[in-house]
Amino acid sequence: MKARVHITLKNGVLDPQGKAIQHALSALGFDGVKDVRQGKYIELDLTETDKNKAMTSVEAMCKKLLSNTVIENYAIDIE
Repeated sequence: MKARVHITLKNGVLDPQGKAIQHALSALGFDGVKDVRQGKYIELDLTETDKNKAMTSVEAMCKKLLSNTVIENYAIDIE
């Protein structure tokens, strides 16, 4: 099974990397970008075959290591 984890900053948390990307895009002539929020994408190849067990395991990984739940949200997709 594959697990895909998308991690983004929560609303209200400053995103200096996003601002830097936005400024760089503007400097390159892409003026139609109102705001940029950057995040992380993590892909895990799991040996688990039960989708519910895999989801539980990946959620635990996110809470313990992959994301900072104080300032970040995460979304998990299991295939």
